[in-house]
This record gives sequence, C-alpha cells and structure tokens, in this order.
Amino acid sequence: MATVEVFLSVLMVVIMVVSLLSNAVVLICFLSSPEIRKQVPCVFTLNLTFCNLFLTISNMPLTLVGLINEGPPGGDAFCQFVGFSDTFLTTNSMLSMAALSIDRWIAVVFPLRYHSRMRHRDAALVLGYTWIHSMSFSTVAACLSWLGYHPLYASCTLSDVTENSQTQFVIFTVFFHCLTFLLSFLVLCVTYLKVLKVARFHCKRIDVITMQTLVLLVDIHPSVRESCLEEQKRRRQRATRKISTFIGTFMVCFAPYVITRIVELFPSVPIDHHWGVVSKCLAYSKAACDPFVYSLLRNQYKKTCGDIINRLLKPSSMNSSGPGHHHNHETRGRNNVVQTAAD
Repeated sequence: MATVEVFLSVLMVVIMVVSLLSNAVVLICFLSSPEIRKQVPCVFTLNLTFCNLFLTISNMPLTLVGLINEGPPGGDAFCQFVGFSDTFLTTNSMLSMAALSIDRWIAVVFPLRYHSRMRHRDAALVLGYTWIHSMSFSTVAACLSWLGYHPLYASCTLSDVTENSQTQFVIFTVFFHCLTFLLSFLVLCVTYLKVLKVARFHCKRIDVITMQTLVLLVDIHPSVRESCLEEQKRRRQRATRKISTFIGTFMVCFAPYVITRIVELFPSVPIDHHWGVVSKCLAYSKAACDPFVYSLLRNQYKKTCGDIINRLLKPSSMNSSGPGHHHNHETRGRNNVVQTAAD
C-alpha cells in the first residue's frame, strides 16, 4: 500500500472508533435518563444515533476492506445490499438533522405553543416521512440496478453498474441529492438563522437591562462591571457559535462528497481516486461528529454521563477499604463516597 492509502486507512479506523464509542455513549445516556427520554427531540436524536451506529458497523469496515484490497468486499448481491444500506442510512441521517432543526425552530420561535405543535405523535409523523423518503430512493436505486461497488470511493454505494441508462442515472442522481442534501441544507439554514435572530434579540434585551443596572449601581466595583460586560460578549458569541457548528459540520462533511458525485456525472472532468475516498471519509466523519454536536456537549447529557461514572465508581470506592479496618472507619468511608456522588 502507498503512503496515501495507509493514511486513509488509519483515518477510516479513527472515524470508526470515535463514531462507535460516541454514539454508544449517547445510546447509554438515553437508556439511563428518564428526563432525556421524555423530551420530544430524543425521537430524532435516537434515530440519528441508530443510523450512525449501523453505518459505522456495516458500511465503514467494508469501505476499509475495499480500500485495502482495491476491489469489492464481496459479491454483487452483497455489495448491492451494502449500497442500499449506505444510501438509506445517509439519507435518513440528513433528514434527521433537518427534523432536529425544525424542532429547535419551533421551540425557540414559538415557545408557548411548542408542546401543542411538537408532540411525540408529531415527531413520529416527521420520522415516518424520513423513513419513507429514504426507503423510496434506496428502493428505486436497487430496482434499477444502480447500486454496486464504486472504485472511486472504494465502497458499495450509488453507482451505474450497467452503464446502459446513463441519462436516467444522471437525472436520478441530481434529483436525489436535491431532495436530500440540498433540501436538508436549506431547512438547516432557514430554521437556525431564525433561531439565531430570536436569540440575538433576547440577548440585546438582556444587555439593555444589564447596562441600565450597571448605570444605576454607581458604586459597583470595576472588576464586577468588567465581568458583566464580558458575560454579555460571551452570550452573544455562544448562539452564533452553536448555529455555525450545526450548519458548518453539515456542509464540511457532506458537501465535498455530494459535489464530487455531481461532478462525476460529467465524464470529461477527471476526479482523483484519493479525493473520492477522502470525500467519502468526510461523509462518514459526520457520524462521529453528530454525538458531540447534538447530544454529548449539552448539559443534560453531561450530567447523565457524570451520574453513570459515579455509579460505576461507587462500588469500587466502597470496596477499596481493606478487611482489617475498623467497622466505623468503613462506615465513614462509605458515607463520604455517597456524599461525593451526590455532589
């Protein structure tokens, strides 16, 4: 293997490990926290987590095999099944991100009517659409034999294997990416930009109240005043940073792959094999980013992870005292552990 192939193989392994561990942690938090399960957005988050996990377990290792062997990881029927799952899971993931952005938009723009507009039944209907949408395109591609091993991406994915219906394949590919990637991107931009507008409006109101308070408190210490002004600045930047993360990770991970798929439709434009694999790795890396972007960096998930770690460490801490210690010393040690876990 050349140096580039070795680097891409290592990159693929890193993406697989991070994606598997992070998505597994999200799933454990979901199972451990009743508060998370009661929230409506958890329906979309759980669906996104399962899509990422299945993509990590089923498709990423086979792409790694295709990269190392420089050929299909199995027979034609097997590769068609893997291509079907790749198309379905990637499409479902994009639409799940769009659904999460719609949920945030309703929660921020219509906070008083959120519980009536976004219930578990409504979330199930939106989730049903994502499944129907994903299944429809994947089924059409499978029925028309447009799934198979693609050497440019070293993976089993959407590909005109027979090359007998190039015009229809071009129309299908453009239509497919317009209704998945482009639609999801537009939904993300519209909803999150509206959320950012509302967040900035509330930040401005809070800033006005804070400045009026600082003017009235003439005897306030300069360090306290400076701290308040610094908090205003951080509050304004926090909302922008979150929105940029949601939209930015979507574009950085998916845009190179989708653009490559569109450029590939023009035979006169040469595409380097290594770039094709890199764009596929970037698309896979979204599965590793999603747990942090949508779940693990939120306070509720951080608290749940902390509670799980405390429960795991509590028995070992209680058993750490030797049998020769006095009974009251052992009891005091257990009480200290319980108090530490509670804090």
